Amino acid sequence: MLIVLGVDESPHSEAAVEWVKNMTWPKGTRVRVVSSVRPLIAAYSEVYVPGPGISEEQTRQELEYHEGLAARVEDRLRKAGFTTEASVIAGDPREVLIATAREAKADLIVVGSHGRSGLKKLLLGSVASHVVTHAPCSVMVVKLPADAASGRAA
Repeated sequence: MLIVLGVDESPHSEAAVEWVKNMTWPKGTRVRVVSSVRPLIAAYSEVYVPGPGISEEQTRQELEYHEGLAARVEDRLRKAGFTTEASVIAGDPREVLIATAREAKADLIVVGSHGRSGLKKLLLGSVASHVVTHAPCSVMVVKLPADAASGRAA
């Protein structure tokens, strides 16, 4: 079995990692840890006045951050007994996860859900919703308990 695990810096992603770690999987299950680096977009202060551009240094730092994140998750899963590999791919995480699953012929995609709804979901989009509706395989969306997602103690 091959699992594609989408990770970012959120507690929702952490919940997905823990879910994969704690489930019982068939012998030989492999996990491909995927972190996506969204393209950095420069802001403009006015239509005709460009704002500061995106430097190569900013792009490099973002890439290094995601590489470290993916490597830490991969290491944790490897220590838990999984065969793993990690990759950092530039692009929209929705499309990156779908393309990775299709290319790898994955059996399952696992992602955390931020639980956004309404205007926030409309403006920020939903990786989980997009992946569920477009994935070439089954998808598991892991959610945090409501009190954990809001930061309140149980």
